[in-house]
Amino acid sequence: MSAAPPADAEKTGHAAHGHGSPGYVDDKDALLKRLRRAEGQVRGIARMVEDDVYCIDILTQVSAATKALETVALALLDDHLSHCVAEATAEGGPVAEEKIREASAAIARLVRS
Repeated sequence: MSAAPPADAEKTGHAAHGHGSPGYVDDKDALLKRLRRAEGQVRGIARMVEDDVYCIDILTQVSAATKALETVALALLDDHLSHCVAEATAEGGPVAEEKIREASAAIARLVRS
């Protein structure tokens, strides 16, 4: 009998994709730190809007928050490619093809955003 996946595995998709842990597990603390920083930036932007701050100043902060999230996205993508996609391609077959399609779709979403 195999152990049940962690309770949060269904939310993250790791159970459905047959992974024990995400590729970013070694970088988790740094990613969380960056996300908290971006969260603080977004709260600051909301305060700026509430305080009727000059539009260009708000846009500058939106740009900084966007850059912070892009940095997180690129780190996650890099981890996904070097962990999930690399493992799948080593195994080959339909799983590898699916992981490559999945990564390509993620890259396309990032480029469009």
